[in-house]
Amino acid sequence: MSNRTKFYINGEWVEPTTSETIDVINPATEQPIGQVAMGGAADIDKAVAAAKAAFETFSQTTKEERIALLEAIVAKYVERMGDVAATISEEMGAPLGLANKAQAPAGAGHFMTTIKVLKEYEFEEDIGTSHIIKEAAGVCGFITPWNWPINQIACKVAPAIAAGCTMVLKPSEVAPYNAILFAEILDAAGVPAGVFNLVNGDGPVVGATLSAHPDVDMMSFTGSTRAGVEVAKNAAPTVKRVAQELGGKSANIILDDADFGKAISRDVFGLVNNSGQSCNAPTRMLVPMSRMDEAAAVAKTAAEQVKVGDPNAEGTMIGPVVSEVQYNKIQALIQAGIDEGARLETGGTGRPDGLNAGFYIKPTVFSHVTNDMTIAQEEIFGPVLTMIGYKDDEDAIRIANDTVYGLSGYISSENTDRAKNIARKIRTGNIHINGAPADQNAPFGGYKQSGNGREWGRYGLEEFLETKAIMGYSPKS
Repeated sequence: MSNRTKFYINGEWVEPTTSETIDVINPATEQPIGQVAMGGAADIDKAVAAAKAAFETFSQTTKEERIALLEAIVAKYVERMGDVAATISEEMGAPLGLANKAQAPAGAGHFMTTIKVLKEYEFEEDIGTSHIIKEAAGVCGFITPWNWPINQIACKVAPAIAAGCTMVLKPSEVAPYNAILFAEILDAAGVPAGVFNLVNGDGPVVGATLSAHPDVDMMSFTGSTRAGVEVAKNAAPTVKRVAQELGGKSANIILDDADFGKAISRDVFGLVNNSGQSCNAPTRMLVPMSRMDEAAAVAKTAAEQVKVGDPNAEGTMIGPVVSEVQYNKIQALIQAGIDEGARLETGGTGRPDGLNAGFYIKPTVFSHVTNDMTIAQEEIFGPVLTMIGYKDDEDAIRIANDTVYGLSGYISSENTDRAKNIARKIRTGNIHINGAPADQNAPFGGYKQSGNGREWGRYGLEEFLETKAIMGYSPKS
């Protein structure tokens, strides 16, 4: 890919102002697959200037023009779907099956959902004697992660375009090539110059410059809570809007009337999907204390059926985690679980048998965990399950809420009304009942230190809109 050491600014692939590059590592082999340029403040200044200039005209386009542009993007994206999947698999380790069936299609899905929302959305209304207008928020800065990379890019870019915003994207430098491919897709689709701009680099330089830039009107960040705090601090002096989708430590309540075999097995496989690298993963499984051993046996059996290996190999269920940094962090947390007295049912430290290279983690299950243990409170971001016992429904709710996070929650029960009543008491942005999948039409985001704002569907579009009241005027008067 000829553009891997260039940036996309004002509709052109340009050379960076810096000469610094870093290696992009294939986590399955621990070997470099290429390099990516690391930008500086001057690159962000150029990109923001291009976005600011483009905003004057793009913000005035009609809804119909933006629908046509989004449809053109979808068409070009679909043409290169296979390339997107292969790129994501190589740079962040997702098995090819997952990349083809979930990672790459998620990007197209957000664009198609946004098109549907935009067609039905009313940007103007009358209230009393005033005319209310929803209009583009302005120049947006995006910082996106490596775990579901194209998903997180698309769920920001699609609604921003739909709203009439212009933007600058800084993707993760750990897995940057899918974003470069995405920029090529938008260029081929005819996105006007300056509407979408891409600058690669790290958080402390490029991310901080983008977040603090006085000509950026809004920041949308997905990543760790620690990094999200820095984005908010950098954005504060210019009082720009900040939307954040941050960490999670989601509780998964298995009620006593659930089918343990079905629910626990399903949710173990759900947890380890994408090697456990999902912010909304059901990492804390809450089970009746009196049935802990029974539940742990089911979870152990399920975890031991998970095939870990080469992302390109047939039958691989999970590949490596994304980097050595993540591998070492997860290993340390597994050891903390052992040291603090949780019962290790299966897995543990070290690579799975037969894998001598690559950042592979054993699917690991801890039972008899208490909610004050490190592994119950810290986001592990790997294929590691912690099983916690509860006394009754109220105790389960208390434990579920006993965390600084509030992104997702899961409840299994034969009585959906009972599950819904419990869901209302859990302080979290999303609740999945009986394994219900994510819904791109529904709002996605969290409470507490899992962030603020919402993405996906109509709620995602509205994050990129400002509200203006024109008083004393109504077109009906």
